[in-house]
Amino acid sequence: MSPPIFRSRFISLLKNRHGRLMSSDLASTPSKDSIIASQKLVSDQIPPDAQATSSSSSSSSSKPLNFLKYSLISALTATTAVAGYASYAYSYDEIAEKAKALRRSASYTAMDDVSGVDKVQGRLYSTIMTVPVKLADVYLDLRKTIEEQVKGYTEPNAEMLLPDLHPLEQHVFTLVLDLNETLVHSDWTRERGWQTFKRPGVDSFLEHLAQFYEIVIFSDQSNMYVDPVIDRLDPKHCIRYRLSRAATKYENGKHYRDLSKLNRDPRKIIYLSGHALDSSLQPENSVPIKPWKCEADDTALLDFIPFLEFVARNSPADIRQVLESYNGCDIPTEFIRRSKEHQRRIQEQKQQGRLWKR
Repeated sequence: MSPPIFRSRFISLLKNRHGRLMSSDLASTPSKDSIIASQKLVSDQIPPDAQATSSSSSSSSSKPLNFLKYSLISALTATTAVAGYASYAYSYDEIAEKAKALRRSASYTAMDDVSGVDKVQGRLYSTIMTVPVKLADVYLDLRKTIEEQVKGYTEPNAEMLLPDLHPLEQHVFTLVLDLNETLVHSDWTRERGWQTFKRPGVDSFLEHLAQFYEIVIFSDQSNMYVDPVIDRLDPKHCIRYRLSRAATKYENGKHYRDLSKLNRDPRKIIYLSGHALDSSLQPENSVPIKPWKCEADDTALLDFIPFLEFVARNSPADIRQVLESYNGCDIPTEFIRRSKEHQRRIQEQKQQGRLWKR
């Protein structure tokens, strides 16, 4: 083989071997970025022993907090249950008496002849019982406040709703009148809104009976409704007093008129209403009248005038006995029938007297 050809083959062989060595070095040597990334991944991971230690320490620190939380919830639940049962089963006065006994048991006075151990035990018991005594006092104060607030909504706003009757009017009867569906009727329509209509004959009814009665309006509506209506209804001031919802007794979802709070003799009270028997706590003083629903031909108020005038002029000893005799009857109709019967008997007695004279 000639020297030039041998030289060229030798050079090509060296190049091929050098290239393989360089490629193997690059493949076996990792890059600097990959080494840094792998070191970062390893450094970010928490060792298993350290992770177990941190979890056990956090769980051990949370156990007392959980115990305290559940203990507090249990104590509040038990206190609420006891307070609810006491409110349901006992009155305020009964619980106040029990609280007094608890205070006496909590107060400890050391005697001279008592041993030191007994003194320590007594003081320890007194200290322990201080907490229930304080809780009982807090409960009584809270219950008293709540009952006073509830009483303000359910009970009449005064024990005596009317002032004392004048001494010269002790013989006068009190005529208590409901307002809605008795003297007026309120109606609402989309076109007109709220409108209040007077019952036929209401003006004559009030003017005539004001001569004989102390007239009182007793409504279960608010005074914002009652006052404007009466101002328009009674320009001649035939009505002496007006009582609204604040003067009623709220019971079982309804407002009742308690006539015993009027500061008047119950033997001289007549309560006239379209819902008399359903809205009064004294049905023996109640006189029902047909509820008015804007009928134009209604004469119920005018029909009652003869009966009410007769009662005022004759002053029965107890109006409740008179009303009981009309129980189950339409009073105006029955009164006219009895009046006619009475007139017939008088006529018969007169005729018999004339016959005896002959």
